Amino acid sequence: MSGPRFHVLLGPDGAGKSSVMRRLVSMLPEWRMVSTDSAFVAPEHALIPRLRRDVHEHLLPGLGSAYSADFMASVLQTAVVHLRDQVRDADPGVPVLVDSYYYKILAKCRMAGVQDRAMYTWWRSFPQPCGVVFLDVSPESAWRRRGDGARLNALEYDGQDGSWAEFERYQRNLRKLLLEEVREVPVTMLAQQPDADRAAEAVREVLTP
Repeated sequence: MSGPRFHVLLGPDGAGKSSVMRRLVSMLPEWRMVSTDSAFVAPEHALIPRLRRDVHEHLLPGLGSAYSADFMASVLQTAVVHLRDQVRDADPGVPVLVDSYYYKILAKCRMAGVQDRAMYTWWRSFPQPCGVVFLDVSPESAWRRRGDGARLNALEYDGQDGSWAEFERYQRNLRKLLLEEVREVPVTMLAQQPDADRAAEAVREVLTP
C-alpha cells in the first residue's frame, strides 16, 4: 500500500487489547494508536465513541427484536470506515497500530448471520497491514475477565442466555474466523500473558524487534 506501514492488534473477546494499547502509548511514544476506544479518538471524531456507546447500550440489547443483524452491520460499518480513514490519512512517517481493524467486526457480522457479500468484499479491499499481532486468550480466562459472564454483550456468545457453554462455543468460532481473515498477511501469535503489563511488553517486542 502507499502511505503508512501499519500493524493490527487482534484477538478474541477478553484478550486485553484495549489495556495493552493504553500501556503502549508510553512504551512506544513514536507510534500512533488507532482505535474506536474514546481514549484514542480525536475530539473532532467524537461521534465515533458516541456511536460505540449507543451500540452497547441500545442496539445490542435489542438485537433480534428491535434491531436486525443487517441494521447492526450498517451501524458497525461506521467504525470500520473510521479505522480505514485513520490508516489511509495517517502520516507516512509515523508507524501505526490499529485495534482489530475491520477483521473482528467482519467476523462478528458473519457469526450474526449477515450475508452482505458486497460489504465484506469492500472491507477486504481496504489497505492491508504489514503484520498482525494476535493476542491470544483462553475462553476460560476471557470468561473470568467478563465477570464470569456478568458483563457479556450479545456479540460475545452464541445463544440466548449467555451461559458458559454458549460463550465458549462463540469464542472458539470467533478465533477461527479471525485467523481465517488474516491468513494472507504475516501473523505473530502471542500466547496468553499473565497480565496486561506483560502482554504490552510482548507486543512491544514484536513491533520493535
